[in-house]
Amino acid sequence: MNKTQVMQSASRIIESRSSNQGSGQDLLGRIVTHYGHQLDVETLEGPRAGSVQRCHKRANLPPLVAGDLILWKPDPSGTGVVISLCDRENVFGRHSPDGTFKPLASNLNCVLIVFAAAPEASANLIDKYLVAIENLGLEAFLILNKVDLLSGSRDQSLQRILQIYNELGYPVFEVSAKSGEGISLLERKLSGQTTVLVGQSGVGKSSLINCLGSSVLAKVGNLSEKKLQGTHTTTTTRLYHLREFDLIDSPGVREFGLSSIKKHEVLRGFRELHSLASDCKFRDCGHGNEPGCAVRTGISTGKVSQERFDSYQNILSNLD
Repeated sequence: MNKTQVMQSASRIIESRSSNQGSGQDLLGRIVTHYGHQLDVETLEGPRAGSVQRCHKRANLPPLVAGDLILWKPDPSGTGVVISLCDRENVFGRHSPDGTFKPLASNLNCVLIVFAAAPEASANLIDKYLVAIENLGLEAFLILNKVDLLSGSRDQSLQRILQIYNELGYPVFEVSAKSGEGISLLERKLSGQTTVLVGQSGVGKSSLINCLGSSVLAKVGNLSEKKLQGTHTTTTTRLYHLREFDLIDSPGVREFGLSSIKKHEVLRGFRELHSLASDCKFRDCGHGNEPGCAVRTGISTGKVSQERFDSYQNILSNLD
């Protein structure tokens, strides 16, 4: 939700609560950070508007995430208690190995997928994010960070990644959190939006937030010299009000679980495969050796990259 949408939702919630004779002590807020059972809540109404209050939540509530609109009230201890969760426009998250869905952020307009030359970019991880994003109906932006580290002759695998996603129509931004290259263009594209920043550890998400925010907002870690894998500097999700937009940071990952997603949802996440699959001869085509498979024809004619099809098959093979 962009800032206008947040305030419109807030107004509707306030009106509904008033007509239902809700408690005068209940205040509308937005989760900006969560620390296990405690949360930081930004108040959206009344004399407290704009202030942040540390709260805990009632035990009967589901897990809350940055971006959630909630109702809270002060308690005698000087903190607050979250008493209810308002309806979500959407919720972005991942599945744990046991199939449990773990929400990360809610009420979004788009998702920023950050990758870099070091650590080595994983196209399969990018594709897993895209499956989740496409199924939510959100826009995905791909951010190549640390372009200041790239030499004139770019790594072929990285160049291939950029080519594939550009041809699929995904906006790809090449930026440097260190030099500021490409940052102003990214800010203009995200103006007024609420987004979440995702990607593997070490790709420079915290440095990117600092660059976008013009101040040291997030702690920055160093790459492990041993394996060029990032250290996990972000341990909680946090919502930042940046110059042009709202951004939710999330902990870096090396894997993004999709264990409980359905096969047709995986297909929907690969937009070029999804558009061709309706032309297959058989409705239940597995896109293997079946006759009349439009996806296989698409691979042979170059409409579908072999890399993306292999990634699709990899995700399917790891479903429960």
